[in-house]
This record gives sequence, structure tokens and C-alpha cells, in this order.
Amino acid sequence: MSAQEPAAPAADFIRIDGVTKMFGPFKAVDNVSLNIGKGELFALLGGSGCGKTTLLRMLAGFEVPTSGKIYIDGQDMDGVPAYERPVNMMFQSYALFPHMTVAANVGYGLKHEPMTPAQRQDRVKEMLGLVQMSHLADRKPHQLSGGQRQRVALARSLAKLPKLLLLDEPLGALDKKLREHTQFEIANIQYKLGITFVVVTHDQEEAMTLASRIAVMDHGVIRQIGAPSDIYENPNSRFVADFIGSTNMVDAEVTKVDSEGVEVEAPLLGARVKVAASGWSVGEKAALAFRPEKVTISRKKPVSAVNVLKGKVQDFGYFGKDSLYRIKLATGHVLSVNTVNAERVAAEKAVATWEDEVYLTISPASAMLFRGET
Repeated sequence: MSAQEPAAPAADFIRIDGVTKMFGPFKAVDNVSLNIGKGELFALLGGSGCGKTTLLRMLAGFEVPTSGKIYIDGQDMDGVPAYERPVNMMFQSYALFPHMTVAANVGYGLKHEPMTPAQRQDRVKEMLGLVQMSHLADRKPHQLSGGQRQRVALARSLAKLPKLLLLDEPLGALDKKLREHTQFEIANIQYKLGITFVVVTHDQEEAMTLASRIAVMDHGVIRQIGAPSDIYENPNSRFVADFIGSTNMVDAEVTKVDSEGVEVEAPLLGARVKVAASGWSVGEKAALAFRPEKVTISRKKPVSAVNVLKGKVQDFGYFGKDSLYRIKLATGHVLSVNTVNAERVAAEKAVATWEDEVYLTISPASAMLFRGET
């Protein structure tokens, strides 16, 4: 079954009610239910084969649910073909016509709209201005960079002013720097137009930058729905904690429960760790997790601190804005620790370097406990 979702924004525009999609014996989407608000930028996030693109294609009308219902703007989409839905879709490949100019590509979908030639021309100009491509209106797709082609595809998708725009891995073909820049452009365009966007992506940073809410999918089910900060800071399962961002995770057993929280024995850490958690019983098995950037690293042993581990720097990576440490504990287990390089110093003057003995401190409020294997 799908995970329980938090309350969606008012004025739900999309309602997906118990939708399942079978391809023969394979269940691609498994009893998914979720609501998406009008004017929301929503992301379906997950690895390959998790069902996110199949769900997107059912919204578009390219696939038919095996069971369940899809409503768009209050209308049941059962039996409504793709060309009659208030939906447009931007494909990962962009699918631009190579023999047409940028302007002709953007205006292609307007040919059969009840508009005068002057109105169509004005709409094309408006869309090209929106994506900052007016100066390249007469070029052909092969004369454009990857980022420029992406903008043309977005303008073409928006030209008919659909109520819903579906984007399937829209930035997958772009390099990292251009992808980061374009994420903000798409979010700004969506905000200006107020059109509901649903984005499918496997890129966590992309989903967290673009979307107001994210649904994390796995094997056809939704594991968690929430704002990017909620999913990152408060994952509801071992799977989500491990999938979103980087996480140190070890098996543990609850040894003490009191008003201050929980204490667990973690053999791989060679220590007992206090966690600010509730609802646990002594003897329960758990997964103990904490983010690399939530760990404090120091050459000096902290005074009067809890959850202090000792280890040696096995690997060290300096990346300019931050540094990554891999710390080997006495048990042989290796933990990842991230530090922000707030000052302009050389790599050799970092907090620690190779073979240094260091102390790691984990705040009880930063540690997380999860039940089960997933």
C-alpha cells in the first residue's frame, strides 16, 4: 500500500485514487493515491524502474490504469484520450523538428487552435521571451546548444497554455552547471504562469531544488510525500533516509528508554548512542542513521559531550566549498563526515588530514532510528 501522505495544498487539481498499472504479471504502479494542488510544482522522485514515468504517462493519457481513477481539474480521465486532456508533456529527448526554426517549433502546436495568425505570432513571441530565446527565433535546432534546445522544448510545451505540464527527466541531457541554472529558470517560469507542473526525475538535487513537494517512489509504491526539507530532515523509513542524500547507517539495539530519549547499542560503532526519539522499547532492533554533515569532527576530545566516537582519517577529499572525510573507527567500520569550508584556507590547513586521529560528535537530535529492513 502507498504511504500515508500529508495534507495537500487547497484546491487539489490532480487526484490519483488507488491507481495500479500492470504490464502482464509485472506491477509497475501499485495502488498509488496522491493529490496535487493547483499551481503546484510537484516532483515524482525515484530510481530506474520505480514506476514514476508510468504514473506520468497515465496522467498524460498514454497509458491506461489497470485499476483506480485519475481526476484532473475535477474531471474523471477514464476514457479521455491524450489529445483531449488539458495536459502537455515535455519529453526527455526534447523531440524538436530539425527542419523547423525555433519559432516554428514553438508555434507548431498552435496550428489548430482557434487563433488568428497575429495571435499565434504574439503567443510564440511571448513564449520565446519567457525562456529568453527571442534572439534565436530563426535558428534551427542543430544550431543550438543543449540548454537552448531544452528552452525551446519548454516554450513549445507551454505555448498552448495547458492546465497541466508534465516533464519527464527534463534536464537529464544538460551538464551539471547548466542543469543547476535551468532548475531555477523552470521554477521561476512555473511561478509566473501558475500552471501545475509535475516533474519526473531520478536526481535528488533536481527534485529538491524544483519542487514544493516530492513523492519518493520505490517498486511502484510511494514511500513518502512531503516538502523537500521534511523528506530530508524527517525521513519516515530506512529506505527514504538512505535514498535521499548521504547517510551513515548501522544496525543497533535499544538498551535504554527514558524521558530524554533512547539509548542504543551499535556494535559497528563500538559505542552506545543517545537518540532524541520516542515510541521505542528496550530490546527492539533498529537502524541508527545520521547525515555526514550533522557530525562534528575535531582533533581534540570534546569536553562533556555525548555520542563521541574516536577514529582515524582514512580518506580525505577537498572540494572547495566543503571537505569529505572517511573516518575508520576501532571496529573497522568507516563513517563519512562532511564539513563546510567557511574560511579561505588551503586544503592542508583543513580540520584534519590523512592518518590524523580525530573525535566525532553526534548530537542526539541529529540521529535517527528506523524499524525494519526498509
